[in-house]
Amino acid sequence: MKKLINRQAGPVGRWALGLLPFVILAVLYLVASDARLDANPNDKLLPSLSSFSDAIERMAFEPSKRSGEYTLLVDTLASLQRLGIGVAISALIGLVVGIATGSLPLFRAGISPLVTGMSLVPPLAILPILFIIFGLGELAKVMLIIIGITPFLIRDLQQRAEEIPTEQIIKMQTLGANTWQIITRLVWPQIMPRLLSSVRLSLGSAWLFLIAAEAIAATEGLGYRIFLVRRYLAMDVILPYVAWITFLAFALDFALKRYSQWRYPWFHGAQ
Repeated sequence: MKKLINRQAGPVGRWALGLLPFVILAVLYLVASDARLDANPNDKLLPSLSSFSDAIERMAFEPSKRSGEYTLLVDTLASLQRLGIGVAISALIGLVVGIATGSLPLFRAGISPLVTGMSLVPPLAILPILFIIFGLGELAKVMLIIIGITPFLIRDLQQRAEEIPTEQIIKMQTLGANTWQIITRLVWPQIMPRLLSSVRLSLGSAWLFLIAAEAIAATEGLGYRIFLVRRYLAMDVILPYVAWITFLAFALDFALKRYSQWRYPWFHGAQ
């Protein structure tokens, strides 16, 4: 008999084991909800499934009486736009600066201390400063995401660039390659799949900064809606929104993973 450390689940087993925790959580919620509603039918902390259904239908499939728009759709598009712009700009800055600091010692000596210092500043602590400087519009929310995850991306990609074997760089120099050719033909191709991995790891933080910014100053967005209805203890809206945010985050992570596996199969094969 195989030892437990050597046993692996097949495709069906992986799906079953992956879904099992969610099923357990759902069962525990239903049991706790039934118990609370039996004691107090007006309890709002753990709503029934029918309350969730009504709230989802109202937010997602019925136009708002005030604006005529579908609330969930508007909130989702607003949040995804802010997230997409912030993550894209952060990835571009992280890629350029990370390669430069990881490949060029002089650049690393001048920039790395600044990046390290920025990475130690809690981004939420400077949120009021961002609103003062950039106003309450979209720019402040995007800037919070950029300031929050860019230092992490730079430091991670710098480390990855430094791990490239020195032998490869020496061989390219021996063949007559200049600095630009070494960066574009050696460093860049090896860093790109690692960039996707770093972005996947930073998505959780990006969502956190986005929700925090929307909760303070926004007129639409997933975070704005959650903090808007919390004053009414509307858990029938809050919990579906949290579940929807979780699904969107998982979908983005899954898409990046699949793209990385398709575009850079050698990287995942080596792992």
